[in-house]
Amino acid sequence: MTLTIPDFSLARVVVAGDVMLDQYLFGATRRISPEAPVPVVHVDHEDDRPGGAANVAVNLAALGSRTTLIGVVGNDAAAGTLEDLLARRGIDCRLERVPDRPTITKLRVQSRGQQLIRLDREDSSAVTGTTLVSRLRDSLDGAGALILSDYAKGALADVRDMIRVAREAGLPVMIDPKGTDFERYRGASLLTPNQSEFEAVAGHCESNEALVERGLAMIDAFDLEALLITRSEKGMLLLEKDAEPLFLSTAAREVFDVTGAGDTVIATLAAAVASGQPLSAAAALANVAAGLVVRKIGAATVSPSEIRVALHARGQGGRGVVSADLLPGLVDESRGRGERIVMTNGCFDILHAGHVAYLEEAKALGDRLVVAVNDDDSVRRLKGESRPVNPLEDRMLVLAGLAAVDWVVPFSEDTPADLIGSVLPDVLVKGGDYRPEQIAGARAVLDAGGEVRVLAFRDGRSTSRIIERLKS
Repeated sequence: MTLTIPDFSLARVVVAGDVMLDQYLFGATRRISPEAPVPVVHVDHEDDRPGGAANVAVNLAALGSRTTLIGVVGNDAAAGTLEDLLARRGIDCRLERVPDRPTITKLRVQSRGQQLIRLDREDSSAVTGTTLVSRLRDSLDGAGALILSDYAKGALADVRDMIRVAREAGLPVMIDPKGTDFERYRGASLLTPNQSEFEAVAGHCESNEALVERGLAMIDAFDLEALLITRSEKGMLLLEKDAEPLFLSTAAREVFDVTGAGDTVIATLAAAVASGQPLSAAAALANVAAGLVVRKIGAATVSPSEIRVALHARGQGGRGVVSADLLPGLVDESRGRGERIVMTNGCFDILHAGHVAYLEEAKALGDRLVVAVNDDDSVRRLKGESRPVNPLEDRMLVLAGLAAVDWVVPFSEDTPADLIGSVLPDVLVKGGDYRPEQIAGARAVLDAGGEVRVLAFRDGRSTSRIIERLKS
């Protein structure tokens, strides 16, 4: 499956559920307390982070999605801290303060990378008499998806009404479930249980076949559209009505901490769907994001840039045909990783061994190779009315399939000088008997501190010669 990173900034996602404040105390332990057989931690710094449904919202914001968060907090200092943390990330907070219950807070004491104790402050009884459903209804205009993040802390007491309101508005409803009462999620678009949560409802599954069979039965039983089962080191399984099961292998090579991985999965999934991606592609992106976040300590997030790099490394995406508008951003991200950009251009009408050797030689001059391709009208102006033999889309797709090529971009002018000026590659490459000053875009590259290289074409290999042989 070839994946592309959508423009997450075009998506708006609403999150409702159990919001929490995660607090951390860090310090060294050098002795045991004389009062009791416990270590003494000398606290040297502390950290406050949004947790629960708030961490889902933070994951969405890290992807660049416009995010609204709905939930319940207490009328206390922890609520103010949480709201301030979320506001700094640009999240639209619509939290209801309830005086008679505390803001859910989890305090962790850590030393030398180990958690010594966790102290929870919460009231997990069902929250009743709130305006959460009304707040949700007023927040759906312009949204592309709704996430319901259930941590069984009481905020989703009216989850059936929330599902109904969102479905009536035409929004997909994605739920990270909790407990064994999946009936309360009836009518949702998709659930994202881990395998243990799934089997607690459906029963133990001895094989992949049993997992698929019982998953499809669950979709029918609860009037769902799809089910995404996260399976730890085994990856994920996406089940949809009237579609083949999609098994996604794990993308993580090292696992340091699975805390918050489910939040990253559902946030990436919803952001991708709200950006116009099909569910299968959205699940594949969520799988990649999960593989990245479990390599970080604590509840963490991933950025589009990190996903793009991971896709590129796996050969699944982050490369290929791109627009001229998108290319500079990709190049900037690449440069931010210390990579050297090489760029060349041409018609590449009938791709042959000479082209392949030339592009491999060009790629060897740096880390990323950009190939600018003349569009059909431009080729006709250069080569005559009988050319090109292959249309632009076909020429770009063939180039994108080469291992040496990272990005293929079209241009419509007679020369790519303007496009080269917008990219300013570290190395501009051209094949043939040119002098550097004759190459389009060379002056801009040189003035920016780059270099211009001329590579020799392979003798006896050319598109024109192939056409002549075909004619004869």
